[in-house]
Amino acid sequence: MPMAFNCGTGRTLTDSVEPVRYRQLGSSDLQVSEISLGSWLTYGGGVERAQAQACVVKALEVGINFIDTANVYAGGRAEEFLGEVLTGRRRDSFVLATKVFFQMPNGDRGLSSAQIHTQIDASLARLRTEYVDLYQCHRYDWDTPLEETMEALTEVVRQGKARYLGFSEWPVDKIAEAQAMAGVEHFVSSQPQYSMIWRGPEQDVIPYCRDHGISQIVWSPLAQGVLTGKYKPGEPPPGDSRAAQESMNYFFGDRLRGDRLLEQVQELGEVAKDLGISTAQLALAWVLREPNVASAIVGASRPRQVEDNAAASGVELDAATLGRIDTILAGSVAHEGPAS
Repeated sequence: MPMAFNCGTGRTLTDSVEPVRYRQLGSSDLQVSEISLGSWLTYGGGVERAQAQACVVKALEVGINFIDTANVYAGGRAEEFLGEVLTGRRRDSFVLATKVFFQMPNGDRGLSSAQIHTQIDASLARLRTEYVDLYQCHRYDWDTPLEETMEALTEVVRQGKARYLGFSEWPVDKIAEAQAMAGVEHFVSSQPQYSMIWRGPEQDVIPYCRDHGISQIVWSPLAQGVLTGKYKPGEPPPGDSRAAQESMNYFFGDRLRGDRLLEQVQELGEVAKDLGISTAQLALAWVLREPNVASAIVGASRPRQVEDNAAASGVELDAATLGRIDTILAGSVAHEGPAS
């Protein structure tokens, strides 16, 4: 049975910082911070350890209680890093999520029963914990029967190794098929790519999830940093940015580098300025305007970024501002479906 959960309200905040707000995660009893800290391409990999640790400390300090990772990130090193830096903290003071599916350095891959049981044990060992709050299928496994996957995940929950289940980038028909199964644990979260310029989940995933006790935990709400305004049209990326670092920039395709989009983002900066917030905060507030979104995952490499992103929690955008955003981004919004 799920354990009682403390959302970590004992955080330390200065008088000038607004508290991070929390939302319920689907049909679970988890209350997660509206901004969460991710570890893809950063911790255990592209970001130097002391700086990465400072980001985690800052996140907890400003009230972020939700930390997301995956077994495959940095080949397991992201989980190892988090296990080290979180050791000694009260386990019920933060929500910890990891994932399974993609190929590990030894060739292990997929959502078969054997893989799920092997990978959860390996993740728990690296994370130095007896359980994760959320165990997610990183993609849909077309090579394994869904019944086998759901039965194995159910065993993981009932063994106390995970409290709740989620998925990332699943097609809506497979989500529905899993939720309709009897005798198994059901999903409480979805982790899709979602941002001002990537709105595919609005087509069917969000509407289905809204009606079936599933919340969104969105990745890339800042479009790999493009929606922060740091990248300027006609200029090389800043030397300390993700796009400038080979270890973290492979996700930057031509679409994110195009001058037209970068010009539009500079216009968004004027919208943010009028509201007295940063461009990044505007992008995060846009994602959080959707009630089905429980949390937006950020991949900060510096503590100041964590603090700035956390301040987006509680920012509300009116209809006029939302209309302005849509006008500015005309022609640059994609509505593609899940990656699975």
